[in-house]
Amino acid sequence: MVKLTRARILPSPTLFKARHIRTPTWKQGKTYHINVKTCHRPKGPADGAPWHCRISEHPPTEATFDQLWDKLGEDKALNEKEFIPEIKEVVKLKEVSPTASIWALYYTHTPPVSPRVFTIIQIRHLDTVSLPIDLSGPKDKKLAALEPEGVRSRYVSVETITELDNGNTEWRMATS
Repeated sequence: MVKLTRARILPSPTLFKARHIRTPTWKQGKTYHINVKTCHRPKGPADGAPWHCRISEHPPTEATFDQLWDKLGEDKALNEKEFIPEIKEVVKLKEVSPTASIWALYYTHTPPVSPRVFTIIQIRHLDTVSLPIDLSGPKDKKLAALEPEGVRSRYVSVETITELDNGNTEWRMATS
């Protein structure tokens, strides 16, 4: 069993502050497709990068809470591959627990950008949190051998789904 320790999760000091994705003070960005709003905030003193957020509201005829959770809460990395053409390969490296899995996602981009590999642990509870994880230690050689070849990269994301009083479902995703 993979032991999840603070040393294995790459640093993201602001993650747990951002976990509930409170964005009222963030700078408003563009709106897409009528119901997808964006916002962002600059890099803070403890951040590795700026934060960006997209917020969409969906009526039940478009997507219900359960339908969204099926894509975000169960095998999220595999589901992302269906919707993000840059993801060419997804490898489930390890099921850590019923609510946490380690994944490697292989992205290709237009040259001159080299292919990227994002190795993350996705933790599912009432939200889905994706954290970069370091598999370069001697105890992780077997897992690291399963990662696709590419430039190692990292990101943090926090996604929440909320049933609103009006019957719609809100989907919020913030990334840094």
